[in-house]
Amino acid sequence: MMNKPFFAVLLAVTAQLLLPAPAAAQTDFTPTWSKGVVWYQIFPERFSNGDPSNDPKVTDQDGAYPFDTASPFQIHPWQSDWYQLQPYEQKNSKDLYYNLQRRRYGGDLQGVLNKLDYLQKLGVQAVYLTPVFWSPSSHKYDALCYHHVDPTFGPDPEGDKKLIATEDPLKPESWVWTKADLLALKLIEEVHKRRMHIIFDGVFNHLGAKSFAFQDVEKNQQASPYADWFMVKSWRDASKGTSFEYNGWFGVKTLPELKEDANGIVAGPKQYIFDATRRWMNPMNKGADHGIDGWRLDVAYDVGHPFWKSWRAHVRSLNPQAYLTAELVFPVEQTRPYLSGEEFDATMNYNFAFAVHDFFVQDATASTASQFDARLKELREAFGPGVALNMQNLVDSHDATRIASAVANPDGKKFGDWGQYFNWSQKSNNKSYNARKPTAPQRQKQKLIAAFQMLYLGSPMIFYGDEAGLWGSNDPDCRKPMLWPEKTYDPETFNPDQTRHDPDPVAFDPELFAWYQKFIELRAKHPALRLGTFSTVATDDAQKLYAFRRQLGSDDVLVVFNRGNQPATFTNDLLTQTKYRNAFTKKRVKQVTIPAMDVLVLSKK
Repeated sequence: MMNKPFFAVLLAVTAQLLLPAPAAAQTDFTPTWSKGVVWYQIFPERFSNGDPSNDPKVTDQDGAYPFDTASPFQIHPWQSDWYQLQPYEQKNSKDLYYNLQRRRYGGDLQGVLNKLDYLQKLGVQAVYLTPVFWSPSSHKYDALCYHHVDPTFGPDPEGDKKLIATEDPLKPESWVWTKADLLALKLIEEVHKRRMHIIFDGVFNHLGAKSFAFQDVEKNQQASPYADWFMVKSWRDASKGTSFEYNGWFGVKTLPELKEDANGIVAGPKQYIFDATRRWMNPMNKGADHGIDGWRLDVAYDVGHPFWKSWRAHVRSLNPQAYLTAELVFPVEQTRPYLSGEEFDATMNYNFAFAVHDFFVQDATASTASQFDARLKELREAFGPGVALNMQNLVDSHDATRIASAVANPDGKKFGDWGQYFNWSQKSNNKSYNARKPTAPQRQKQKLIAAFQMLYLGSPMIFYGDEAGLWGSNDPDCRKPMLWPEKTYDPETFNPDQTRHDPDPVAFDPELFAWYQKFIELRAKHPALRLGTFSTVATDDAQKLYAFRRQLGSDDVLVVFNRGNQPATFTNDLLTQTKYRNAFTKKRVKQVTIPAMDVLVLSKK
């Protein structure tokens, strides 16, 4: 989602240990194309400003926290020091974290279009965009509607707004195609031309308080055609002395929740969601090839199962190969109903991230290789092989501290302890959190983690900029502007309180990019790494060594990780029984010593 309540509310649930679950035979209900693909998550407002002419105005954030459209405003300098208050911000006399919420950097869909070649060069096969629908915030989880792309993401914001004003939102036949909408269709087309896929973020638990539906309800109360869309507790009635009260998502009044009954989201908003879904999956009735390839569903746990079952059937009627992934941070048993074949194909695999953080990020409190292997086995076998290949194996996201900062803060709170970790890893809540540039040894940890993502079973997901060198503590610092090779950035010297520290150079990291690229290329070359079986070969707790094998037909890959601080020796009958070569150098390998904090990949090819 986008800020504290989501994580705080899950603390009690996620404090539980992952529950053991036996593997079960299961029909594969997941799409073919999404198995084992490399995902790239983009936060559009911070990815690339491809069209400065559409940059948002201060009035475009009307209704978004901190509800200030009167203070001086300008598009924030892309290459500026993240924690430095700019002159326009200093004029409102507010602190950094107030101003961070008002910042807009101008990222847009043209920026994404312009950088598709970059994504192809990296080796990305599928793109997940956080919300692109019209919203006043930078994160856009407070949608004004689901059927229009934010006008400031397109080439004619003011013209788009005038077009939208001519519609009746309840009549899809009156919906216009704005220039921002058409640019989204062009993006989909260009992604598909590159044999890549793209999914949008669906936020169906709530709308924004400035949405067309809620604004009408606020104005007309019971007489509104949208009166039954929201969870209204009381209506405004002077004679009864009652005020207008409603449920906001976790009490956040800018996010009024859509009404649900025993059948899920009620008829009015359900039909609207279904119509908007059709619009983006079969635009202009041109067919599924012209639409998005699926959805990521925000706060999926806050929408009832009956709605998801019905919606999945609708989605699959539009595109039988559509991919549906859910934002869930639950133990296995609580996740199981969502991945039974009637709702989702996968989740954003935070449980994978928890295990990876515990083994690779932590030092004194790290899990052993044996413990790591056991946790992975449980997750890998919990929902069937099709789901396992589709799980989005992330290590960070727009809702978590960046992996480059996680490795710089070992042995603090555990990532799996959601609520505690979220607050501890926010610089705004924890002044001692290390938000400085990672050191070389810390970067090596990040590289090892990236290699593991690409070599393990499932679908690795990169959060934009991790491959470029971005670092940052938890929200909002994980949402810095993307690092681009052609830009020159100010060094980071400011702390949040505006004191100074020694400069941390900020620049695109070609060596780190090459590392990610190298392992993505290896994954593309070996079908076993994308779709093959997984078997554990060794768990040496003393040496902190972990070895596994991926196989598909004649393709055979052996991977050995040394998480320890000393060189590790690996001996196994496989080295003599199978003619393995170094996957990169092609040299024959019979005896193996892996340097400290490094990985060796062997293959038969």
